[in-house]
Amino acid sequence: MIKNAIIKASTIYAPAQIDAFNKALLNEMKLGNENAIWALEAMIKNEEIARKSKLPLCDDTGIPHVLIELGRKRQLPENFIENIKEGIKEGLDNLPARPMAVKGSELIRLEQSEGLYDKPSMIETAPISIDSFDKNHIDYTESLEDEIHIHILLLGGGPEIRSKTYRVFHKHNNNVVIDETILWLKDSLKLLGCTPATPAIGIGRTHYEASHLMLKAMVYGNLNNQSETEQYITNQLNQLQIGPMGLKGATTVLGTFLNIGPQRASGVRIVSARPCCFVEPRKWTVKI
Repeated sequence: MIKNAIIKASTIYAPAQIDAFNKALLNEMKLGNENAIWALEAMIKNEEIARKSKLPLCDDTGIPHVLIELGRKRQLPENFIENIKEGIKEGLDNLPARPMAVKGSELIRLEQSEGLYDKPSMIETAPISIDSFDKNHIDYTESLEDEIHIHILLLGGGPEIRSKTYRVFHKHNNNVVIDETILWLKDSLKLLGCTPATPAIGIGRTHYEASHLMLKAMVYGNLNNQSETEQYITNQLNQLQIGPMGLKGATTVLGTFLNIGPQRASGVRIVSARPCCFVEPRKWTVKI
């Protein structure tokens, strides 16, 4: 199951992503933006080829991240985590993913002076997160407490380079937090290259929590079901007119995924913002 999840996450768009691309294409056609039309048509064709041929959507096949949601009526089976890691290794080799694991000891890995391993499966999975189901989420039902969900995310390097996790002084005004985040994203989108993006944003009490909430925003985000705030962020960013692949146009972002967690009595909010590129979020969920 996990091996197949890696392959599907890397080769298949969610239906809402396909809808968002087609909607953006129609809009660019109405506006007559020829370069944007060409780029979006190529992106849609890329997904069709990847899905039919089981080829990666992008040469940067990403670093595996896993979020597990555990129902309160379930327990983790024996060797559960190790089995997930083994399934990921099999998926990376079968895809195949791009070899990206760096050889050497801790300091040698920092300078990458001994080169890379040939096998894609040498890529280590990022630390695995285990959480309960969010009872406040729109899709929550009591039946989920009988299930375990394993969410697989493949995170590419380009968006990571352009991401930011930092504090914002809220000044007792939520607009201050949202608008400063938009300013960050405006700067990062100018340098991303692989637009249209889908920004993922997590707002929490610590840097760890904000990053975790940002990952969950990618897991649960739905481009066909955007909140008023998500739509506001999208509209503000599309005013940049960067367009697909930086070729100008109305579609700099397809939509926004926002996840706001618990907050503390403090003058600051910790925000994690990641401008996912046009092949992201690459995700798949296994339910057991």
